[in-house]
Amino acid sequence: MTTEWSSYDNVVIGSGHNGLIAAAYLAAAGQSVLILEKNTVAGGATQSQQIFPDYDALLSRYSYLVSLLPDQIVSDLKLSFRTKPRDTASFTPWRDSAGNHRGLLLSNADPQRSASSMRELTGSDSEWRQYQKFAELQATLTDVIWPSFLQPLQTRQSFLNQLRTESQKAAWDAFVERPLGESIEHYFSSDLVRGLILTDAKIGVFTWPHDPSLLQNRCFLYHISGNGTGEWKVPVGGMQSLVNTLLHQCRQSGVEIRLSSPALHIETQKNQHVVTFQNEGQQQHVTAQRVLINAGPKTFCRLLDRPWQPAPEDEGSVIKINMLLKQLPQLMATGVNSREAFGGTFHIDEGYQQMLQSWRQASQGQLPDPAPGEIYCHTLTDPSILSPDLQTRGFHTLTLFGLDMPWRLFEKDHDLRKKQILQRYLEGLNRVCAEPFEECLARDQHGRPCIEIRTPQDLQQELDLDLGNIFHNQLSWFFAEDADSAGQWGVETDIPGIYRAGSSAMRGGAVSGIPGYAAARCILGLK
Repeated sequence: MTTEWSSYDNVVIGSGHNGLIAAAYLAAAGQSVLILEKNTVAGGATQSQQIFPDYDALLSRYSYLVSLLPDQIVSDLKLSFRTKPRDTASFTPWRDSAGNHRGLLLSNADPQRSASSMRELTGSDSEWRQYQKFAELQATLTDVIWPSFLQPLQTRQSFLNQLRTESQKAAWDAFVERPLGESIEHYFSSDLVRGLILTDAKIGVFTWPHDPSLLQNRCFLYHISGNGTGEWKVPVGGMQSLVNTLLHQCRQSGVEIRLSSPALHIETQKNQHVVTFQNEGQQQHVTAQRVLINAGPKTFCRLLDRPWQPAPEDEGSVIKINMLLKQLPQLMATGVNSREAFGGTFHIDEGYQQMLQSWRQASQGQLPDPAPGEIYCHTLTDPSILSPDLQTRGFHTLTLFGLDMPWRLFEKDHDLRKKQILQRYLEGLNRVCAEPFEECLARDQHGRPCIEIRTPQDLQQELDLDLGNIFHNQLSWFFAEDADSAGQWGVETDIPGIYRAGSSAMRGGAVSGIPGYAAARCILGLK
């Protein structure tokens, strides 16, 4: 049976945070909005879930830290959402020449602690001074580019015209014009510090320091630019807190939200479009002046009856492991406690040469050994995602994000390779922990450890992320790459009234809300 529904100013396909942000802005401006969501719950990759049913712990399953969500969006929409800074920026284990376990701890609260830790690693203050210079160079560029993320696209030349000082020009050259590896190798001599810097250029993408495509540079700039500081903070209450406050604002403004209602097709017409979707076993239709697609390129093409062929450069590269611990493991490293170390980004097997090796191995179809990854502990900064009972008992959550894990590695023997890579990450943790890491994991009523792993294939199946790419497609530059795009918002398509309102838009990717904001501004004719 087919049922005809009414007409809306806007139909948003997908209830991820970008879709919710676009809907909230449009409804606040007095426009009618319908959101269609295929799943039974809203939020997309920003939802939280009770992953381990025997425990009252609400984990941010797919996304976890926040940096790129502009303060302006939170203010504009009056969102009851906040983040908390982490006292520790990062911790990286290492061994001295005698084989003793040490650790490089960089603090967000105490620069002297950072300087002392780096002096222990390198034997002098030179590397710390270089680290500070590099950070100043980053800040010089982000001061120029970050304000533009909430503005129409500018040309590369427009940005070049804004570079007034020698420092700004040097920063542009280091991060935009030449492969990032050249700058890393110029500024730093320590392999460990080089690797620490490089991780921000590799998270979620398959690249290497001297990649001529400069994909590593684009990824790096997204990770250091958020709100002008690049600091990654913990969402209080988990990612679900962002979803909940956005849903509240949408409903307050009259947005209609239909769950379990997958969009099936968009018939484009001159002055309006017809959207067909499934609801309670029936195909239904609505008309809309504008359709905002908050989904990946494959879904975009399917809805519009266009052919889709994945581009090699859009390949995702990620392993996601969620864990619930009954206790934090003790570490082998001296001079640092577990709460300090896990309170920031905990790096394992992410030295510069190690990641060159892991990239080469993965390029040849081999599972990296050792496997590079980094770990985040939400609950040391914000324990509210755990029940009071679990908090009292000392439970914690950990999320591991694996690097150099492209889609291609798991195309064959998926389940076997998934088990093998999980074991390699556990081995990596056991090399730096003073007790078997597995003994720290909580266990369910059947005795199974509370740990889950997701490959790129899993992310495509569960979240419709093409090739498991957490950014939907290859990350764009922050500027217009052709003259025709200048002055646009990066969400427009070749069909009037059809918009990309998700991570596949220009300046998309991560929990930023920028594509949703841009789509709303474009529709409302605001600059």
